[in-house]
Amino acid sequence: MSDQPYLVSARKYRPQAWDAVVGQSGITQTLQQSIASGQIAQAYLFCGPRGVGKTTSARIFARAINGFEVQDEAMSFNVFELDAASNNKVEDIRSIVDQVRIPPQQGKYKVYIIDEVHMLSQAAFNAFLKTLEEPPAHAVFILATTEKHKILPTILSRCQIFDFHRITVPDAVAHLQHIASEEGVNAEEEALHVIAQKADGALRDALSMFDQLVAFAGKNLTYQAVTEQLHVLDHDTYFTLTDQALASDIPGAMLLFNDVMARGFDAHHFITGWANHLRNLMVCRDPQTLRLVEATDDVKAKFQDQASRADLFFLVGGLDVLNQADVQYRGSQHQRLLVELALMQICSHEALKKKSPDAGLMVPQAVAAPASAPAAQVAAPPAPPVPPVPVPEAAPVQAEPVEAARAPVEPEAAPEAAPM
Repeated sequence: MSDQPYLVSARKYRPQAWDAVVGQSGITQTLQQSIASGQIAQAYLFCGPRGVGKTTSARIFARAINGFEVQDEAMSFNVFELDAASNNKVEDIRSIVDQVRIPPQQGKYKVYIIDEVHMLSQAAFNAFLKTLEEPPAHAVFILATTEKHKILPTILSRCQIFDFHRITVPDAVAHLQHIASEEGVNAEEEALHVIAQKADGALRDALSMFDQLVAFAGKNLTYQAVTEQLHVLDHDTYFTLTDQALASDIPGAMLLFNDVMARGFDAHHFITGWANHLRNLMVCRDPQTLRLVEATDDVKAKFQDQASRADLFFLVGGLDVLNQADVQYRGSQHQRLLVELALMQICSHEALKKKSPDAGLMVPQAVAAPASAPAAQVAAPPAPPVPPVPVPEAAPVQAEPVEAARAPVEPEAAPEAAPM
């Protein structure tokens, strides 16, 4: 056993120079140019997911603007780090405000790195506003956070904002390969791909998993050891399942899902994993989008081979079914039945398409019908026309003779008047 204390890879291989920062080339170039031109702002905000290099870049920047070397002990007198998660009171900020007035003993700038700045209280933010807006010429503030939306707009307007993005799988794999070679670990490339994908863009998480796997498997890091230790379903499971779905093999798919559950995997993880597999198949259908698949060349070849046997309707319909199952999973009272129903729907798609070629992309609605639909009934021949029923002729109606015009009635003669 070595006499030196053990350091985790995240600390042992923490970047000490700009060219060692992984996956943030745009930000590092901007900061380097600002240092070279002497345009140093009074406040910076580094925001982004965890484990992508925010604090590391802040330390390198603090050292660079003062011209310190990596091992220069004077740097400790010019850089002050505060964890706002545990020092979020007004008194903590006021102590910084009091220290800001004192110029540095060595170097040109005093740099204050405040990590997790979104954890500061409302009163602490208000106490910090004036100092952040008009700090002394020798003071530089670097705020780091994973939740920019929780910071007051008045704070954001006083800072230059740099958005750190997630580390891509190729960048993470390249960094892990470098560390593996430095540590003398024989690691398969596909195994490192699994680590990088599991880390979800956080390089620090990838390094932590790497240390754990080396402690488990020793100096020989294989794909099988990584999938077993990280509890990840391998690619072969999804390739086999998709082949069964293309062959409409519902019993085989149900047995494979039962085996996955017996191995302790979560059914929701199974759904999302298969959806990602179908997405990769969709991407592999076009050579222009093949680069969007984050996998080794051998796995990409498998995706291309299976994508050539899966048509567009199957892939889009399967993704639609799995997306609906993903949305309904948390609120379902019968989660396993929900996943099994999705399996049966996807496996039935090819058979239904043969019966109804015009089903198109309406896979969920088509699958909702019974698998054994009754054959279409043969139309019965039209009934013979019914002869019209003869209607008896009505007897002719004789018109009554019109009476002769009555003679005009003569008015009665008025009685003659009596002679006077």
